[in-house]
Amino acid sequence: MPAPLYDSLRALAETRPLRLDMPGHHGTPLPGGLAWPSAIDFTENGATGDLFGDGPDAIRAAEGLWAARFGFDACLFLTGGSTQGIHAGLALLAGAGGAVALDRGSHRSQFNALALLDLEPVFLPRPWMGPEGVAGPMEPETVEKTLAERPEIKTVSITSPTYYGVLSDIPAIAAVCRAHGAKLLVDGAHGAHLPFLGYAGYQAADAVVMSAHKTLPAPGQSALLFANGFPLSQLQRWGSVYGSSSPSYVLMAALDGARDYMEGEGAARYRETARLVGGLRERWPALGERDGLRLDPARLTLTSPDGFALARALRERGVYPEMADAGHVVCILTCADGAAEFDRLERALEEAGPAGPCAPVPAPPEPPRAVLSPRQALFAPRERVELRESEGRVAACQIAPYPPGVPVIAPGERIEKKHLAYLREIGYNKEYCDVILKGE
Repeated sequence: MPAPLYDSLRALAETRPLRLDMPGHHGTPLPGGLAWPSAIDFTENGATGDLFGDGPDAIRAAEGLWAARFGFDACLFLTGGSTQGIHAGLALLAGAGGAVALDRGSHRSQFNALALLDLEPVFLPRPWMGPEGVAGPMEPETVEKTLAERPEIKTVSITSPTYYGVLSDIPAIAAVCRAHGAKLLVDGAHGAHLPFLGYAGYQAADAVVMSAHKTLPAPGQSALLFANGFPLSQLQRWGSVYGSSSPSYVLMAALDGARDYMEGEGAARYRETARLVGGLRERWPALGERDGLRLDPARLTLTSPDGFALARALRERGVYPEMADAGHVVCILTCADGAAEFDRLERALEEAGPAGPCAPVPAPPEPPRAVLSPRQALFAPRERVELRESEGRVAACQIAPYPPGVPVIAPGERIEKKHLAYLREIGYNKEYCDVILKGE
């Protein structure tokens, strides 16, 4: 299969050019034996292409293959992770000022984007699934109600899948948005593998951000911004605002190579991973699908009466899960994991002990009252105080378990006793928080 960017960089490297530009290693191995593909770590030199240029070049070709594979009009490579894509995507769809209907469970990058673009968040709540102890899928009816009540809102942003693997009905939500003349942005940071498993829901959105590095064989910070109805030049415009003017060619080439791999062997391996995850869900207490709950088939979210203890026991046995909370342990299993890795995980679970029904996890309290806009909160003078002494103060940043980064208290909201009690109840362990200086 073609990997045009990777192939072109390899071919250029094989000519052994005298490299008197960035990066400083000039294609030689790094000191200390650190593994890094220096030979293809180029900058824009006339032969390598330009991520934010007008091509055509190998980068355009590589991005085009991703766009075609996922069913979008355009794809932009991101070397600043999904954070860069979220910022660029909101700028693309919402612009500056105005209001956005926002998933309350959005990643912190969305809250920072609100501040930078001076957008007003109108939060979309998710149903709480008590037996599972997690927030459920975003309901199309919730989006419909919000857009009917606030017709000036023309941008909706949701997350699918969530950190726990919960999928929302993107086509149904996109249909609601279209009926109200609104655009839909999906934070699919944890879903880059799903189209290779046959999932086609993302194509209904206007823009989607995906982190290749989270679930595909790709290095950290490599991500993708997809869009329908927008030319690549518009994605480049906003991607260049929030990204480096010296993007890593290694990361871009890795994105190219990852897609090429997933077109063949990688997809087959991922299908096997999903099958093995299904088996673990049957043998161990874990989130499973039921009416009203659809899950990423490759995400294993174990349940436990003490998720922190289970994660600690796994780490003691050399197994490092992605995250844990009071009632869950989340494991990201990918095409890099085969029968041997699954056997090792299962042996560790047999020894670890505290797997079982989910510990009672209370539903989050009602969001606090917003006192300042996200932009005002970001730029206001602040101070650090003990969390237990913060009641009545206005938060200057998110107060949220991270991961998954879902804010109990968002920037600009007033901290109340019930929110502090909830944070204690779910095991939030941060002692300090940033608050707005009094009088501001």
